[in-house]
Amino acid sequence: MLKQRLLTALILATLVVTSVLLLPSAWFGGVLLLFILLGAWEWGGLLFRPAGQSAYCLLIVGLIGMAWRFLDYTVFIRSTTLGACLFWIYVLLCLWRYALDPYTSSTLAWAMAGLMTLLPLWVILMDLHSSTGLGPAYVLFLLVLVAVADSSAYFAGRRWGRHKLAPRLSPGKTREGALGALVATLVVAPAGAALLGIGAWLPFLLICLVTTVFSIIGDLFESMLKRQHTAKDSGVLLPGHGGLLDRMDSLTAAAPVFLAGLSGLLP
Repeated sequence: MLKQRLLTALILATLVVTSVLLLPSAWFGGVLLLFILLGAWEWGGLLFRPAGQSAYCLLIVGLIGMAWRFLDYTVFIRSTTLGACLFWIYVLLCLWRYALDPYTSSTLAWAMAGLMTLLPLWVILMDLHSSTGLGPAYVLFLLVLVAVADSSAYFAGRRWGRHKLAPRLSPGKTREGALGALVATLVVAPAGAALLGIGAWLPFLLICLVTTVFSIIGDLFESMLKRQHTAKDSGVLLPGHGGLLDRMDSLTAAAPVFLAGLSGLLP
């Protein structure tokens, strides 16, 4: 299973890095739209029958098509980023409540949550990628940060995990794993600041630490979604990993926080 997991991760990472670094922003947006669409298909599959699942995906494609026309407007980017950050703070409160007393949310609530999870991700990554200077490099760093934090949490949890982080949400996650993700961030963030030419490395480190915390929140939120719909994985697209949504969950919450914090540090 571990070998299959690593092989799938290598193939996916090669595809993603190539798209981020070599494609112009318009083409990158198309590839990103495909990933978002696959994530929406899996999200919708947990909520609806096939007809509703298809309609949900078409809705998301239509909304992204509308958003594409407003990417040049700063107020749109800032409003989307702020709205997404507020949404994830609300999610944190929902997770805390669920950890104390599990409850069931309506299909409509989960459908709206899917829109708030997936649509801002596309807008924010597109804004980062098309920014002047090192746009693609910032996107790549964010992806590396989230991937390293996720992998470090996985391996630290397997090696030293003793205390459950949120057993009612995700029994496999441990506090030791979360600490492993934060320790890894302490290594990745200063290196990223140096490579990106960010002189204010300490504020950048704090931004990355908060980003990592929210990446864990995104992971737990998807676990809550699967638990309420009695699913082990969001899909079967990625051997050894489950669905694509299982790989995107951390990024969905991390991206808005990263962009919000980074806006004052871009060179």
